[in-house]
Amino acid sequence: MKRATGIGGIFFKTKDPKAMKAWYNRHLGVPIPNPYSGLFEWREKDNPNRVGYTVWSPFDKDTDYFGEGEQTFMINYRVENLAELLEVLKQEGIKVVKEMEEHEYGKFAWIQDPEGNRIELWEPIDEGFQKINNLEE
Repeated sequence: MKRATGIGGIFFKTKDPKAMKAWYNRHLGVPIPNPYSGLFEWREKDNPNRVGYTVWSPFDKDTDYFGEGEQTFMINYRVENLAELLEVLKQEGIKVVKEMEEHEYGKFAWIQDPEGNRIELWEPIDEGFQKINNLEE
């Protein structure tokens, strides 16, 4: 069973998410196709016709999306079969901090690493993701 297949997103806290998105867009060319995040498009190595995306998103400094504590960033990992992976991780003693959610753009769940950092797992539905971000080809 494959586990993480790539980076699905990089999220970090900031005092002013809107200004941060504008700065990164202007100075580093981070594409910002929606009000929430930047997106990097790429092609799968084993299937170059399949498009994938990595989300880049600044969050408000007071967000609780990363869990409790002082965590200032969170990484989202793409996975292929989230339900199966969660069962394996539970058997391995990994703490699942938020059960799986399903959306039109994929399934999500959250675990913690040994230092208490929240990690987001995402089984994407690329077609749904493209639709909500107006990226349909």
